[in-house]
Amino acid sequence: MDRPFRDEGFTLVETIVGAVILAGVVVVVSAIGSNAMVASRLNRQYETAASIADRQLTMIRYAGVDQVVDAGGEISGRVDDVPPGYLWTVVASYEGIDALYRVVCTVTWTVQGRVYRLSIETQMNGASTIVAGATTGVGT
Repeated sequence: MDRPFRDEGFTLVETIVGAVILAGVVVVVSAIGSNAMVASRLNRQYETAASIADRQLTMIRYAGVDQVVDAGGEISGRVDDVPPGYLWTVVASYEGIDALYRVVCTVTWTVQGRVYRLSIETQMNGASTIVAGATTGVGT
């Protein structure tokens, strides 16, 4: 008894088209995953920079902004114990009101030749004011 010919399975063209579609999906998903990992790493670096800036501003708040003013209005340093290495700079400038200073802490770091920067700005009261380029005491 002869059986009629039945078309079972996939043709070569259908298999190739399916493989191409599957490869495209894999490439797109891996690109999304790679971008997510890069964004996560950059986010961690910004969090570290914010922590460094917060630590420096807390130290200045504790010691007094006058320490920065006495050092010429700017201090800086380096944090190498956390990769990729961070540079911080704190600049204090007199606002012209009582003993109020504008304090800007900037943290910079470099990854693969690209420079990233985070700045935090606040105001602090000092014990002295700057008048015409000179420092004079206020209060006691």
